[in-house]
Amino acid sequence: MAFKENVYQQLSIADSFSGLTSREQKALEKSWAKIFADELFPAIDENRFAVLYSDQASRPNTPVNVIIGALIIKEMFDYSDDEMVENLMLDLHLQYALHTTSFEEQPLSDKTLSRFRKRCYDYETLHNEDLYHDCVKDLSAIIAKIMGINGRVRRMDSMMIESNIRKLSRMELLYTCISKLVILISKTDSENIPEQLKHYADPNDFNQVIYHQRSTDTDDRMQTLLNDADALLSFCGSCYEDATEYELFIRCLSEQTVVENEKRRLRTKEDGTMNSTALQNPSDPEATFRTKAGKNHRGYAANLEESVGKNGSVVTDYAYEQNIHSDSQFLKEHLEQMDAPEETVTVVADGAYSGIENTALANEKNVKLITTSLTGREAPDIIADFEFNEEGTKVVRCPAGHEPKSCSYMAPSNQCQVSFPRELCAGCPYQDQCHPKIFKKVAKIVTSKAAHDRAAIQRSMHSEEFKNYARLRNGVETVPSIIRNNYHLDKMPRGKQKGKFFFGCKIMALNFKKLFNYRKGLGHYAPNPVIA
Repeated sequence: MAFKENVYQQLSIADSFSGLTSREQKALEKSWAKIFADELFPAIDENRFAVLYSDQASRPNTPVNVIIGALIIKEMFDYSDDEMVENLMLDLHLQYALHTTSFEEQPLSDKTLSRFRKRCYDYETLHNEDLYHDCVKDLSAIIAKIMGINGRVRRMDSMMIESNIRKLSRMELLYTCISKLVILISKTDSENIPEQLKHYADPNDFNQVIYHQRSTDTDDRMQTLLNDADALLSFCGSCYEDATEYELFIRCLSEQTVVENEKRRLRTKEDGTMNSTALQNPSDPEATFRTKAGKNHRGYAANLEESVGKNGSVVTDYAYEQNIHSDSQFLKEHLEQMDAPEETVTVVADGAYSGIENTALANEKNVKLITTSLTGREAPDIIADFEFNEEGTKVVRCPAGHEPKSCSYMAPSNQCQVSFPRELCAGCPYQDQCHPKIFKKVAKIVTSKAAHDRAAIQRSMHSEEFKNYARLRNGVETVPSIIRNNYHLDKMPRGKQKGKFFFGCKIMALNFKKLFNYRKGLGHYAPNPVIA
């Protein structure tokens, strides 16, 4: 299939729009479809996706801008792929939004959307480049520009995304991995499967083994599963090493069991606890486990960057990873990838995004990082008044303005051991705050540049400007709630790559809704403070 750019359509004499009455045309032009057709659809860069198609002369592709537009509309109205295809044929709103009113036949078929997603997945796997993510970023930037949002003030938050999988006990997990591999083998070599394993291919066997045999001791049932696992391992040999089911079976055994004295048993705490990357369910091998705010999560985490202005806000970037990815990691990766802007950008986030490395990296990128809370132990306020050299390896002056007698830098801990003449500290008005150790001739204190920076941040938190930033950051907490409740995260496909693609579609649907509200005069309902 060859790539061909779609020059979006002009109205023709036979266009279905021309056949509408003036009243019907007026109603259509007042709807969301008019704003989508005029402002979002023409902004879609088709050429970005040309690499997904052949450069040889062949049948032309379905217009990429129609596909991208359909993916956004699909999330706006919670359509399935089939519903989107059917509604495009029958709904003039969709045709008008996608500039297809002059088409004799609508260009989407039952497989168009799924095949396009598959092309994007394969390209990302081969080239480590997410074309759709870049498309969403560019469209979001255009929406922000239309809304008069300059991007100099941004806020961040993360959200947990549950994978659509069952929570399995260790017994259920082991059984499921055995069963999936036996079912695979039974399709090609059912006659040679050991008799003790054949029942795993029966679709009713799960309930029989897990639920209907509860009168049998749990340890006995588990030992039977372990014995069957060893029998299956011996039977497979090296014949199924390329099969996904075999890989998951081996992974489950290595994470959940150990072999001791030539006998397999379950792993215990004494053997070393299983980490968060352990297999949760073979239906989604990439899902990870994490406890956050007292709740257990199995799946993924998304990070959201929202640019804010007086006319509203737009989600201008996002990231999607396994849920063991921390907020601090999200911010660090985001800063590393961004180009340093000419004008200082202010990023407001909560305390989970804080850290010395992130603050230093933000400064390099001309970003003013403001975290509205801090994790860890509070630093004494007086430390903010110590003066350090740029490298943070030497204390220049104490809060009273005295230069130290000596200062030694301890590299392993990044701390400075500072000595002052005894008489300076013994009668100093700051002694009760600094708490130096007073010796016969000198007084000593151990501190660091990190503690100084932390104390300075703590002090700034009491300012009115900081309180405004804190109020500004609170607004971003509504975004995860809106995406979760209005755009049905529970319907996300399993797997990190697929989930990220669908999440990007939901972000674009949300951003278009913001643009629509802005164009309809609703953009000022939530004014933002301290906007540059």
